[in-house]
Amino acid sequence: MILVDLQEIKHSFGGAPLLDGLDLQIESGERVCLVGRNGEGKSTLLQIIAGGIVPDHGKVVFQQGLKVAMLSQMVPGFIGGTVYDVVAEGLGASVNLIREHQQLLERLTEDHDGGILSELAALEQKMDTSGAWKTEQRIETVLSTLQLNPAQPFGDLSGGMKRRVMLAHALVGEPDLLLLDEPTNHLDIDSIQWLEEFLQNSPCTLFFITHDRDLLKKLATRIIDLDRGRATSWPGDYGNYLRRKEEMLGNEEIARKKFDKKLAEEEVWVRRGVKARRTRDEGRVRELQEMRRQRAARREQLGRVRMEATGAGMSGKLVAVLKDVSYGYGEKQVVKNLTTTIMRGDRTGILGPNGAGKTTLLKLLLGELPPDSGEIKLGSNLHHVYFDQQRMQLDTNKTVIENLSDSGDFIELNGRRKHVIGYLGDFLFAPERARSPVSMLSGGEKNRLLLAKIFARPSNVLVLDEPTNDLDLETLELLEELLMEYDGTVLLVSHDRTFINNVVTSTLVFEGEGRVGEYAGGYDDWLKQRPSPLTEKKVRTEGKKVKPKTVKAAQRKLSFKENRELESLPAEIEALEKEQAELFRLMADHSLYTKGDGSDIANAGRRLEEIEAKLALSYARWEELEGLGAAGD
Repeated sequence: MILVDLQEIKHSFGGAPLLDGLDLQIESGERVCLVGRNGEGKSTLLQIIAGGIVPDHGKVVFQQGLKVAMLSQMVPGFIGGTVYDVVAEGLGASVNLIREHQQLLERLTEDHDGGILSELAALEQKMDTSGAWKTEQRIETVLSTLQLNPAQPFGDLSGGMKRRVMLAHALVGEPDLLLLDEPTNHLDIDSIQWLEEFLQNSPCTLFFITHDRDLLKKLATRIIDLDRGRATSWPGDYGNYLRRKEEMLGNEEIARKKFDKKLAEEEVWVRRGVKARRTRDEGRVRELQEMRRQRAARREQLGRVRMEATGAGMSGKLVAVLKDVSYGYGEKQVVKNLTTTIMRGDRTGILGPNGAGKTTLLKLLLGELPPDSGEIKLGSNLHHVYFDQQRMQLDTNKTVIENLSDSGDFIELNGRRKHVIGYLGDFLFAPERARSPVSMLSGGEKNRLLLAKIFARPSNVLVLDEPTNDLDLETLELLEELLMEYDGTVLLVSHDRTFINNVVTSTLVFEGEGRVGEYAGGYDDWLKQRPSPLTEKKVRTEGKKVKPKTVKAAQRKLSFKENRELESLPAEIEALEKEQAELFRLMADHSLYTKGDGSDIANAGRRLEEIEAKLALSYARWEELEGLGAAGD
């Protein structure tokens, strides 16, 4: 069943059309991933489907009664109120009826005026007709499913939890089609895995944009490639898409060369003059005119980014040596007793949830923060450049050129002088774009500019803090190639699992309570090596993940008492999880927050904390006993 049918869509913002006669259909049950280079119009296309942009030309035909919701790339900065308020706004006018009903009931407790009763009766009839009574239950269900505390102020949440609330805002209206624009941006790996699992089990039809290749591979049933204003459909196999796209572009290049050769020959013929004006050759002249029109209308594919890092000579063999290093903020221990050595040529990834201290660890490794205890020794001849995820090195009031070079029209790049305009062209900035203020750039363009800026500086240590946000897939892969060929040292913080796997040779992983584990290889290698030898049991509450402690199995059989304990644990865990779910449901009930003195809320919160602690211990004990039993077999 076709949910959305886009027909001959054309749209531009003053220049060449972003969408140029685009045709596209989205069918029920699909999970469609939209890919394409930065600037090709992916977000514009999503906005057209969402109704936020009216195309210059063409039609968008929706299935009758279709409900569409969208999770935008950026969380709006002006949102206030509680989590409940933000989620409830996703239901529109029906929420206003619920709120008006609550207000009338409150007035009625103070004043039994007949006019209020009449007003209340009329409102309740309107709520019956509109189905508004069901909205409260729907809000509670979504809050419980996404494990959100309805009373928590939205402004107090982390970036990842805000995106979860905005997802709840989109889902509460029970959309038939869910539009997602870079849903993993600024999420940590735990949150991405949660989102991945949630979307895989969602009944919604999905149409999404992502640079996360793992998410793409696991979710997409079809890939839509947006290139020069047109959409091409491919089956949801990313590797197959890459191969076939390369073949298609190769065939296109061959066809264009043949066309250009014939056009050149016809131009030579027509310049001969007399023969071309003969009546019997008028058809040939018209064909030439048509070929000229086609050549003028041709849209060339965007060029490829060309990256080159400027070297600064070899550093010493040892880059950084940390011995029993600890660091914290107040009572929070960020790093505890870390001992590690970074050698020249290492490509070290740093993994951990948002707020764990990854950026702090980078600063310790660079000697920019003194440790609270322990010792840090830095190597000799270190020249580092730093890509910060907040892009604070870019002055938004200056132009692209001024951000790259204030001192002149040329830069030094590995002993060669290169004009600034030419260098920026390597990062896909046209001359007119290079003279634009940075405030006008998209997120992807800002990231490319920051890469251009740091690669122009001599370095033998590259420090990259979340460099993959907003970059298109092709630029990501080119950045991977550069980092793998870089002959200096790389320190990388990233939530992009494929990027980590392809780049790093070792990982430092935040494992809770200031512990930082060191592992060989990338993300997948860490999954194989991490302490838990059995399937990890995850308990998620309020966006936090409580990891069970792991006890190494001893070589002996279980006692009679231990066997009985092992048999009883699943039922105990099930009972605790059932109570936990009931408490989540209770705390999702908005009426709980409008009555009483707040003691019920406090008691429920305390009980939730007790259950979380008991579950963590129960899971740990279960794993311990299972491990003992396996070891004794």
